[in-house]
Amino acid sequence: MARQPESRGAGTPPQGLADPSRRTLIRRVAGLGMAAGGLLAQPARADALRLGQPAPPLVLHTLDGRDIATRDLLGQVVIATFWATWCGPCREELPILSAYAKRHAAQGLQVLGFSLDAPADLPKVRDVAATLSFPIGLLGSAYAGAYGRVWRIPVSFTIDRAGKLADNGWDDEQPAWSEARLRRVVAPLLAGKA
Repeated sequence: MARQPESRGAGTPPQGLADPSRRTLIRRVAGLGMAAGGLLAQPARADALRLGQPAPPLVLHTLDGRDIATRDLLGQVVIATFWATWCGPCREELPILSAYAKRHAAQGLQVLGFSLDAPADLPKVRDVAATLSFPIGLLGSAYAGAYGRVWRIPVSFTIDRAGKLADNGWDDEQPAWSEARLRRVVAPLLAGKA
């Protein structure tokens, strides 16, 4: 039986945390929140992400065995999207994102799909991937390097043609892609506007 987190006052660290630094505490609480089924409101975000600064590198290990590194996609607009087969909002946004990616591939749009599914769910991931116009791979863990622990999905990060972070998914209140959001966030980047 899973142990329920105890109710504590604001700022009271959970017992057993030896390092009281704020960053370490937030990361540990984020981990507890994930383990507790997301009962805690909002785990830590990656601290190093800054709009207009170089985007941290990502490498997608695709289902067909290729490695696609964001650093090799300079000159293209890149959307790194994190999703799972069991996530309803993800499954709603994927066809929208796929259609948009297909329509704008000639303009230099590249979407990379990172699935948070477990390796045991690979057949389900493959079924979804077969319907999409962009490459998919399993993330392998909940950590995405400098993008932090992926604690909510869907979440996406957009990188401009110069390799700079243009949209930080952790800052989006409505993170799922819609046609309106794609027009607002991605269309100006494809048109060469910052």
